[in-house]
Amino acid sequence: MDPISDMLIRIQNGYRATQATVVVPYSRLKEAIARVLEARRYIAGFEKRGRKVRKFLEVKLRYEGSTPALVAVRRISKSSRRSYLKCCEIRPVRQGYGLLIVSTSQGVMSGEEARKAGLGGEAMAEVW
Repeated sequence: MDPISDMLIRIQNGYRATQATVVVPYSRLKEAIARVLEARRYIAGFEKRGRKVRKFLEVKLRYEGSTPALVAVRRISKSSRRSYLKCCEIRPVRQGYGLLIVSTSQGVMSGEEARKAGLGGEAMAEVW
């Protein structure tokens, strides 16, 4: 099972069920993805909790009135098929209304930030 897609689908299902928070098992990569989602206002925030052995992220979901901030997620790079993009190949998602999450040599960032920095990397997911 892919842990990144599991995290994104848990967040998407939490929005569909109109929950306030979602609990996700912790990893540094998931924390970096949550940081990008928080910066682009797809989630309200996140908090690392738990002990040494069982850490998890508590993700606070963000709503605009009764409308969820995140509508859908599409996983691009999977464990069976990796997808890499050069900086010139990074395009806006949904005519600029979406977000591309890219893992670069400088860390996890949005597609727009990667293109401005002149970095390519693994295209992880699209969020809109």
